[in-house]
Amino acid sequence: MLREKILIVDDDPDILDVLKITLEAEGYEVLEGHDGQEALDIIKRTVPDLLITDFKMPRKNGDEVCRVLKEDILIQHMPIIMLTGKGEVTDKVHGINAGADDYMVKPFEPKELVARVKMVLRRTVRDLDANPLTRLPGNVSILNELQKRIDENKVFSVCYVDLDKFKAFNDKYGFEKGDEVIKNTARILIDSIQKKGTPQDFIGHIGGDDFVVVTLPEKTGDVCKEIIKKFDSMVPKLYNKEDREKGYIIGKDRQKKIKKIPVISVSIGVVSNQKKKIKHVGEVGEIGAELKEYAKSIKGSNYVTERRKIK
Repeated sequence: MLREKILIVDDDPDILDVLKITLEAEGYEVLEGHDGQEALDIIKRTVPDLLITDFKMPRKNGDEVCRVLKEDILIQHMPIIMLTGKGEVTDKVHGINAGADDYMVKPFEPKELVARVKMVLRRTVRDLDANPLTRLPGNVSILNELQKRIDENKVFSVCYVDLDKFKAFNDKYGFEKGDEVIKNTARILIDSIQKKGTPQDFIGHIGGDDFVVVTLPEKTGDVCKEIIKKFDSMVPKLYNKEDREKGYIIGKDRQKKIKKIPVISVSIGVVSNQKKKIKHVGEVGEIGAELKEYAKSIKGSNYVTERRKIK
């Protein structure tokens, strides 16, 4: 069972202790920060499912942290609960205006805190149509994002990312290991965009082992190469020593025939409107499916654009 991850941030160690004990008792994984800047540093390394932050803190206040997060398209969907002092109405207003999803007044009742946490997490998944495994935006958000860029006449590239031989891996190593691969792939996409893309880029999870990355045409090559590099460096760690040394596993292909199946790789089909005008999101999907299928026919990790293979 995957545990939801919550980052708690407060410069008061007693408050942190109460939060940590309360949330861990409910089965959540808890990360700790002691000021606003540390919170942002932690979120860059590992995006939590929820942030609980004090309003008044060293280096950056809670409302400043909110504003930074809500301006980042990769993590702006992450919900935030703000903690404020008793009667400090101005702090509550600043927090809500900065993008906090809810607030609680200190001191708080642990039972109420847990109820608020569950409510905010439940609401976030429902409202954002986020994938429950990766928390990335789902199909509705993906379609809306693509249509918006088309309507605004923006130049873009859409990278359709798919894992090869994932079913065989899932069958042998089990669904929990498979889920970890999906989560790690989402993290790789986020890290790659943060390193090689732009703050306006978009990442979505279509479902299963299928993802979408929207970036600028001039960034596409670097983004895809970074994804492939990070993914291929992760792959050996997924297999046991015997399978790793062989470079394959024994399993069934899609026709149920027993055969040697290579280790997981990643295929990316890239669609761009830089040279060809695209009028509807349906065109993006059709071209993307064709390019992704072509990429999957090539051995190993690679990306293709306009039917040209690029490793």
